[in-house]
Amino acid sequence: MSQRKSAAGRPSGTDGSDFSYRMVVDSRYQKVAKGKSRFHTLILAQIVIQLCGVAYLFILTSKKETPDKLAISSAITGFFSLFIGELGQRHSRTSFLKVYVIASSLSLLLLLVDVSQGNYTFESIGDLSNWQTKQLELFEMIRISLGALLQIFAISTVISLVGNMSPPKRAS
Repeated sequence: MSQRKSAAGRPSGTDGSDFSYRMVVDSRYQKVAKGKSRFHTLILAQIVIQLCGVAYLFILTSKKETPDKLAISSAITGFFSLFIGELGQRHSRTSFLKVYVIASSLSLLLLLVDVSQGNYTFESIGDLSNWQTKQLELFEMIRISLGALLQIFAISTVISLVGNMSPPKRAS
């Protein structure tokens, strides 16, 4: 048999006629890579939000003698969920990502219960005569709102990520 002459710079046997036999990367792997990148950015933003919350909690606790147990529980649960979420994202563990969704939602729920119990006096923010003392509470209100918004984005990203990480269902 005579050997084919290879085209300029192309190895022999790759004349382009074998394209139908080549492997194609499934689009879900590309979606997983984009989702992991987006989730990592969301986790970094949530870490900043959590650190601001811990600073506010430290300032608030230094002014009062009794620590706010719900806010402390929320902060601990929040950092735990971020740690688990980062592990799940790095190692592509869907079970860790599911635990992240539950724990971070619990953290946000604890914080919202703390706010609803009246441990924060947001209603007096509109009074401009006492503006200097209310700036810290306004900052905390913005932090909680931004944290809740980030939580919604993170949950939607994790749901998409888990769906794309899971193997496709085979038709019976």
